[in-house]
Amino acid sequence: MSDAIDRLYATIAARKGADPSQSYTASLLAAGVEKCARKFGEEAVETVIAAIGRDRAELARESADVLYHLLVLWAAAGVTPEDVYAVLKGRETQSGLAEKASRKG
Repeated sequence: MSDAIDRLYATIAARKGADPSQSYTASLLAAGVEKCARKFGEEAVETVIAAIGRDRAELARESADVLYHLLVLWAAAGVTPEDVYAVLKGRETQSGLAEKASRKG
């Protein structure tokens, strides 16, 4: 999976600075982090709706959309897959409950 994420992220990052009239990705990136975050949120909601509706095919399509828009958001915000992989790696030795409890302040 990480290979697919890395390839998609590289494609998205290559669109930074491209002509927004020629590329949907470039248009999102040109609009800034806030627009990318809103679009990610819209796609996340659509993914939840597909899951609640138990529509596997729609859930797969919406999941692809949400992953794409998450990577666009990362690119807009200057976050790389490696940044996220490092956080995930740090959590490998911890249970999910312990990790969640460590965030409470």
